[in-house]
Amino acid sequence: MKALNVKNLTFSYDKKSLNIKDISFDVEVGKYVSIIGHNGSGKSTLAKLIVGLLALKSGEINVFDMALNKENINKIRRRVGIVFQNPDNQFVGATVEDDIAFGLENRCIDPNKMNDIILDFSSKVGMEQYLNKEPSNLSGGQKQRVAIAGVLALNPDLLILDEATSMLDPKGKKEIRELIFKMKEENPSLTIISITHDIEEAYLSDEIIVLDNGEILLQGNPKEVFEHKDLILHAKLSLPFVINLKDLLLKEGIDIGDVNSIESAVDKICQLI
Repeated sequence: MKALNVKNLTFSYDKKSLNIKDISFDVEVGKYVSIIGHNGSGKSTLAKLIVGLLALKSGEINVFDMALNKENINKIRRRVGIVFQNPDNQFVGATVEDDIAFGLENRCIDPNKMNDIILDFSSKVGMEQYLNKEPSNLSGGQKQRVAIAGVLALNPDLLILDEATSMLDPKGKKEIRELIFKMKEENPSLTIISITHDIEEAYLSDEIIVLDNGEILLQGNPKEVFEHKDLILHAKLSLPFVINLKDLLLKEGIDIGDVNSIESAVDKICQLI
């Protein structure tokens, strides 16, 4: 089953230049798909189109076999969660606790269960000690953690992360990444679309879509996509550290095979020594 089907999608903000140019792709249920591209490539515009924040003008978007239109938008939004790059765009509560509770209240979650859910997800993102804090007193990274907790607490079927960890330090990014992977283990049908500049994160996903000036430049699994090094560099993107490491080691006659993380590369090197 497809979680998302995009067909011949075209979009323009000003009716003069196209921001999205006739793109088509599918995302299967349970897949982790990263969408990467330089600034202005159309990544965030695509995310807003998928959740109906921008009006669809040309092409089709289907979410869980439901056409994205006025008739279905509320049904779709109940199954889709999105975390934006700027967490200030998502805060509605007077405190962290109120903000996480807001979405749960809209879903008519049993009040007797709500406190446990809030505590659980605030703990998972390391914000349980800040539940009574006002959002204005939080750092950008802390706000992002709260925004992520609020969306994850709704248990969406499709999770869209629009540069959702951009304000976190490397340790924070790793923690959130591990949390999301753990949620996928617990719920294999959870579908994730990550719009990101983080090439290392993208390398860990099931599939990658590379956008360049509103068009799909490359699409496939990480190994297939990053084999096209010239096109990746043409799109003003970098290669994952592991690929650069593998190339350097090969020049020295050391082949560490297929590895997709620094940790697995280190393990392989240790085995060869």
